[in-house]
Amino acid sequence: MIGLKLYMLQRLSAMVMAPLVLGHIAVMIYAIQGGLSAAEILGRTQGSLAWALFYGTFVLAVSVHAAIGVRVILAETILKHRHALDGLTLAIGSGLAALGLYAVYAVTAS
Repeated sequence: MIGLKLYMLQRLSAMVMAPLVLGHIAVMIYAIQGGLSAAEILGRTQGSLAWALFYGTFVLAVSVHAAIGVRVILAETILKHRHALDGLTLAIGSGLAALGLYAVYAVTAS
């Protein structure tokens, strides 16, 4: 049953990520074509709740998706103990979320 729940959670996170990836790529193309410098980009993102929510959601979806993906790889290759997999999955997901949300805060905080 846990396998099905994780499978569905990974698919749900992919559904959340898909439009966010497209949005991120569109913004990056706009920034590059517009010749924006890093300072100009930071100037536009600082203090913006919209960018913080956009990239915060992106970070959380990626953290869940990646942690489950790494769990599957480890389960198929080296780790067979479920409790070790659970702990490692939680640690990877939490670590990715913490680092990503810290980066979002650093870029969007005013």
